[in-house]
Amino acid sequence: MKVSVPKEQAQGERRVALVPEAVQRLAKGGIDVVVESGAGLEAGQDDAAYEEAGAAVGDGFGGDVVAKVAPPTASELVKLERGSVLIGFLNPLGDPETVRALANAGVTSFAMEAIPRITRAQSMDALSSQATVAGYRAGLIAAQELPRFFPMLTTAAGTVRPAKVLVLGAGVAGLQAIATARRLGAVVSAFDVRAAVKEQIESLGARFVELDMGLEDAETAGGYARALTEEEQQRQRELLAEVIGQMDAVISTAAVPGRRAPLLVTEQAVKNMKAGSVVVDLAAETGGNCELTEPGQTVVRHGVKIAAPLGLASTMPDHASSLYARNVTSLLELMVKEGALNLDFEDEVIAGACITRDGEIVHEGAKKAAEAPA
Repeated sequence: MKVSVPKEQAQGERRVALVPEAVQRLAKGGIDVVVESGAGLEAGQDDAAYEEAGAAVGDGFGGDVVAKVAPPTASELVKLERGSVLIGFLNPLGDPETVRALANAGVTSFAMEAIPRITRAQSMDALSSQATVAGYRAGLIAAQELPRFFPMLTTAAGTVRPAKVLVLGAGVAGLQAIATARRLGAVVSAFDVRAAVKEQIESLGARFVELDMGLEDAETAGGYARALTEEEQQRQRELLAEVIGQMDAVISTAAVPGRRAPLLVTEQAVKNMKAGSVVVDLAAETGGNCELTEPGQTVVRHGVKIAAPLGLASTMPDHASSLYARNVTSLLELMVKEGALNLDFEDEVIAGACITRDGEIVHEGAKKAAEAPA
């Protein structure tokens, strides 16, 4: 069996699907890897490193399985052979056009973001691995953009108080942002509608912000925050605006799969902040948590800097690629038996991650998105 790794073509994408360490691990299972020349350069891996690990340098689309990071571009779609298997981030709920194209091309596709959130699949959870990178980078961006120190400093010129940072959303990215801001010396608070994360927030040395919203909990069976009703959202925004006004920096990470990011930071909340304060909106990919967010841009509104970076994991391609490669490798090992591809659709991980198969869209969420009016 052969796995091909193409050089990513999506704008700004610097990661690679497999690194040399993963090539060595796959070789032990009888899997050959072919890497397109230059595929790993921006992630710090040159062709020689892949060849030393046992990979061949050649066609990035000629294998039984094609392993990618970003969804395939139009020029990449035409290179996928009918009957081949594609693994990667496919954005099945947000990019129905690509999903339809994969089905029409007869490609069996697996979306890394659709892997079920169950204990057995933790090693394949690419959403979490990449969110770890994004949360870390968000903490650094907040510290860099804030025109004040993060830690408390005692100097001959007097004492400088520590910055106050609020993290909205305590998923993987949020927890990593909390940990990073704490390491940098900030006084950190965090808010999440899921009551279960209070202990995790406090274990990192942050204060859990409790809002009087009348909510017992808002967690789904998959561990995500559920979508709140409009009344709940409005009450939440009003209460958060008061808390946000006391902060030097806000890092927002709240997202609901398949939906627009919830609005948490209103324009009034931004107005409540001191001039020079910072908002880092990690939910910019799906519209943003801040009312004044401009995805992909850093803007100043009412004296507050609002940074809305896209593709943060790609800004740290070395470790992001290493983590992602381990996720892909774990999934491949589930798909391969005795060196041959063996897709067991009775397995809940394989079935749950499958988006297209036999010319059809088989993932229910992706199917609804593809059938919805434009």
